[in-house]
Formats: sequence, structure tokens, C-alpha cells
Amino acid sequence: MYIGIDLGGTNIAAGVVSKDGKIIKTDSRPTLSERPYQEIIKDMAELCLKLLEECDLKVSDLDGIGIGSPGTIDSTNGVVVYSNNLKWDNVPICDELKKYIDVPIRIENDANAAAYGEYIVNGDNVDSFVAITLGTGVGGGVIINKNIYRGFNGAGGELGHITLVHNGEHCTCGNDGCWEAYASVTALIRQTKKAIEENPDSLLAKEAEKEGKVSGRTSFNAAKEGDTIAEKVVDQYIKYVADGITSIINIFQPNILVIGGGISKEGDRLLVPIKEYVKKHSYCKAVAQTEIKIATLMNDAGIIGAAFASAQ
Repeated sequence: MYIGIDLGGTNIAAGVVSKDGKIIKTDSRPTLSERPYQEIIKDMAELCLKLLEECDLKVSDLDGIGIGSPGTIDSTNGVVVYSNNLKWDNVPICDELKKYIDVPIRIENDANAAAYGEYIVNGDNVDSFVAITLGTGVGGGVIINKNIYRGFNGAGGELGHITLVHNGEHCTCGNDGCWEAYASVTALIRQTKKAIEENPDSLLAKEAEKEGKVSGRTSFNAAKEGDTIAEKVVDQYIKYVADGITSIINIFQPNILVIGGGISKEGDRLLVPIKEYVKKHSYCKAVAQTEIKIATLMNDAGIIGAAFASAQ
């Protein structure tokens, strides 16, 4: 039995996970990230102990605890080297948590953990696997030879920060033209708002007014109603997503690539044109092709991936 912890800037989510990848029980509490890291880690421990009690388990029943955390991670030494979301530098998170629960503890980057969770459940035991998440940013994780690829310094797999457009849109990482600046939901919202400003009488504008805000779904919803302005926004956004995926496939040629995040709920409206674009633009056309699928675990991916990463 494992516990997986998905540590975020807003919430700490944790779950008891069986060895066959099933979540037994989950719980969460606010991170309150402005606090000293010792208090946050104490909350993590209390959350784990509460879950064990509710599942009628003891600490001795645990094979390990895995943590998925934002930032640059030193998995070997169990340290968050740097996390902008948490404003942490060189936090010895595993040693600190071990003061409360003395079991094997491992930490991974949160995007890597989510990718590993999808791999455990949807990877079909293949050798190579890539998961991307279209959310506030563009997260990514790479599995090579059935193991998480971290790079020599723990900062590998930052797929959202490949350059898509030279001197393009400014990215939160400080660079310009990153894939994330075009393919994230944040970017889609910006693109939608621009289209509304240019077409204030469109159905797209009315859809945003009905929703009370512009979300990642606004353009997709208006496009379903036949709005041509929304269709252009959606089609262009999908091309941005597909362009980055094509580059990732050209680099890694994974057996499987999955797309997650809230926008992945659009299903075939997102997936079919991406597959067509990749087929047309990928470099290697005369060999077996990467299977592209929609991710299935959504918010559970980080918990399951962190849990199983603890056994790596």
C-alpha cells in the first residue's frame, strides 16, 4: 500500500493507493503556502495519518510515500531545489516528512508524477511514454525505458517551454515564444478575449456573456453552436497544440502520447485534428507511429504517479 501526495500552491491532495493502482481514499487541505515549509510538511504528515486511520491501516502497512511537487526536484536527496509556486529553496522535504512517518519517501516533480500515473494506468507496459497537460500552463512528463526521465539535474521534461515562435508571446518563465504561451488554457483564454474584442457582436461574445467570464471552454462551446469566429479560434489553438506535439514526437518517438488537462474533455474535437496534423507534419512517416490518446486520470494522475514513483 502506498500514499501519494500531490502538493500544489493552493491545495495538498493525498490518497491511499493500492498496489494495482486503485485509489482507496483521498483527502485534501489548503496549502497556505505563505507559511514556513515545516508547517506545510507537518500538515502533509497529519493528512497521511488521518487517511491511514480512516482506512484502518497502520504506518507499518505502508510500502512508501511519494510526493509530487512543483519546481526543480532533487529526487535522489529528496529536496525541492526551487519552487516558484511555493517560494521554496532547497527544502529537505523527505527528511522533514520522515520525522513524522518513518517509511521510504520519494519526491518527484508534479508533472513527472502525473505523467507516471498515466503511464501506470494507460501505458500498456510500453518502453516510452509522454504525457502533456493543457492547463494554466503546459505540463509534461517523459517516460523512457519505463522510468521517469529527469535530466541530469532534475529539471528535465519541461515540454511547455520548447520555443514555438521566435520572439513570440511572453511566457511566465521569462522567455518569449514558449509553447505554453500558445497552447495552455491561459493562452486560449487570451486568444478568445482578443477575438471577442475584435468581434463584439459575435455568438462567441454572447457565449462569454452567458458564462459570465471567458474560460477555456468558451470558444469550444460557441464553435459547437456554429459560430465561425469561435471555430477560427479553436482551429488555430488546436494547431498550436498539435505543432508542439509534433516536435515532441519527432524528438522522442514515444510508443504512446496522452493529452490531459481540462481541455482534453473536448475529446475528438481536440484529438482528431491533432492526429491529422501530426500525421501530415511529423518527420518519420515511413515507420510505426506514436499512438495519441486522451488521458483518463485527470486530478488522480498526480496522486497515483507520486505513489508509484515512491517504489522506483
